[in-house]
Amino acid sequence: MLISRAVEQMTEFYMGNRRDVAHFLKVWAWARTIAAGEGLSPDLAETAELAAIVHDIAIPLCREKYGSAAGPLQEKEGPALALDFLGKLGCPPEKAGRIAYLVGRHHTYEGVDGIDWQILLEADFLVNADEGNASRESVETMFSSVYRTATGKRLLSSVYLSRDSGENGRPTV
Repeated sequence: MLISRAVEQMTEFYMGNRRDVAHFLKVWAWARTIAAGEGLSPDLAETAELAAIVHDIAIPLCREKYGSAAGPLQEKEGPALALDFLGKLGCPPEKAGRIAYLVGRHHTYEGVDGIDWQILLEADFLVNADEGNASRESVETMFSSVYRTATGKRLLSSVYLSRDSGENGRPTV
């Protein structure tokens, strides 16, 4: 129930910006898939999913305030926005605090202190690699230096490393 309310409220929050809505929905789908594949408890999976839903909550503010949605700006502005948003949804304070912590680190690859953070990083990159047209080299670097979950590695490999870089989607020979 909390997750569906968060999805609905984030959709409203983005005020018709379909690109931002599509982005968080894709990140959420990958996070949910990785969490299930890794066998997370329902509570921890909910934390990972909620973090994926709200991870970019600071983007509209950053665009307006700084003229940029750069990762460090999102990490600076996002936690307070996430706490407020989650509080209004009735998210338990401890969980909301953890999610805000993750929002403040969703572009930080060092010091990862939990599977929920790891999943957020992996899910967000799966989407960002496509939206940013990442090179095979950058995907390989992320695979070897950032990805830790078996499910995330399988997904990243399936989507980006076992096919050619063209749009035809045919396996390389």
